[in-house]
Amino acid sequence: MPLEDRVAATDIGRAIVLHPWIKSGGAGAHLRPGQRAPEDRLEEAVGLAAAIHLDIAHSAVVPVASPKPGTLFGEGKVEEIKGLVKLEEAGLVIIDGPVTPIQQRNLERAWKTKVLDRTGLILEIFGERAATREGALQVELAHLIYQKSRLVRSWTHLERQRGGLGFVGGPGETQIEADRRHIQDRITKLENQLERVTRTRELHRKKRRRVPYPIVALVGYTNAGKSTLFNRMTAAEVMAEDMLFATLDPTMRALDMPGGQRVILSDTVGFISDLPTSLVAAFRATLEEVLEADLILHVRDISHPETGAQRLDVHQVLRELGVDPQDTNLIVEVANKIDLLEPAARTVLEAEAAADPNQVLVSAMTGEGIDTLNTLIETRVTAHLMDLDVTLTPADAAARAWLHQHCTVVREDAPDTDGNVEIHIKASAADIGRINKQFPGLLPEAVTLH
Repeated sequence: MPLEDRVAATDIGRAIVLHPWIKSGGAGAHLRPGQRAPEDRLEEAVGLAAAIHLDIAHSAVVPVASPKPGTLFGEGKVEEIKGLVKLEEAGLVIIDGPVTPIQQRNLERAWKTKVLDRTGLILEIFGERAATREGALQVELAHLIYQKSRLVRSWTHLERQRGGLGFVGGPGETQIEADRRHIQDRITKLENQLERVTRTRELHRKKRRRVPYPIVALVGYTNAGKSTLFNRMTAAEVMAEDMLFATLDPTMRALDMPGGQRVILSDTVGFISDLPTSLVAAFRATLEEVLEADLILHVRDISHPETGAQRLDVHQVLRELGVDPQDTNLIVEVANKIDLLEPAARTVLEAEAAADPNQVLVSAMTGEGIDTLNTLIETRVTAHLMDLDVTLTPADAAARAWLHQHCTVVREDAPDTDGNVEIHIKASAADIGRINKQFPGLLPEAVTLH
């Protein structure tokens, strides 16, 4: 992300966070079914701001009966917030919602401070979190797409006027157009670079398909505990903190199941409500790991008061990626943080989970339920595999090595007096075809005809 466009907490000083509550039904309007309480939305926005270490001087829900095209808020509210900005000596006002370029410009002029909307704030967080070259490219691309779609930038350098050449063109537009061309050139360059990244990822996927370990992807709302669960299951040391978007770049680890099946566990970036479309598009190369997954674990913070709304937000992002969130053959719901539930709530949840084979209760922090989750994963990813008993002679050393490399070896018995070994494997139909082609006669005749 270009340095001149980044928000630096040290330069901002104090920030104010506002959540505009659009009360479409008038002053006495109530929440629509499924709509989040504005106080909860405000709390999440404050958490987002804290994720880039901003000093929050004040936060508030601002009811908006009728959004104004030029300033979003009414004239009286604009003046009230202007006084608050001056009182708190705030260098940034964050508006937790969409703000048009014109509204942003007018509010910055009225309040004499920087204004950032929800999309811009999320982009700032992603810009700070990107730890790899690929992540940095994706964030910069998303940021430039966001900037290009706006008539003016957040900051004022585009307002500088530069004289035209003779009578061709007028003052005030040349700098903006030059920056637009610069942005488009940079977007094109980044898209080409990310295309190469996508091709590289596809090569990696092809290699994994040749050693066909099932891929299990973790998805969920940000801060649902995906990375903590990932660490618990794989003994990895992925960054996991009580912070929104603590993890950005994807991580993959091999994981051996109790029955011997090996899977690839993938931790992905957390989702959030109103995730900018430009981010979904820019991170598609990363999120394609979800599309390639044999099983998706939807990790939910079941202790969060908004867990139901967060679930729907994750479903929306999955739909944007082309995944059906109602596909119970593909998606398993993992209710995390059960250690934070009150006893009564936990009893109800346990009863629900007992009647739902597609839900498992865990605590990534304490490890409770992890064994059950591992068993469920293994059962689901091996459901299509055949159990085979294969007898190997001393001359079948190459076949034995191949089976260990490409299939799941459940058990291998001790050699008999002739040196023959009985090996018990799980194999897919494709594996059986390859075995019959490379090692004719190795499998029983019934399996050969399969």
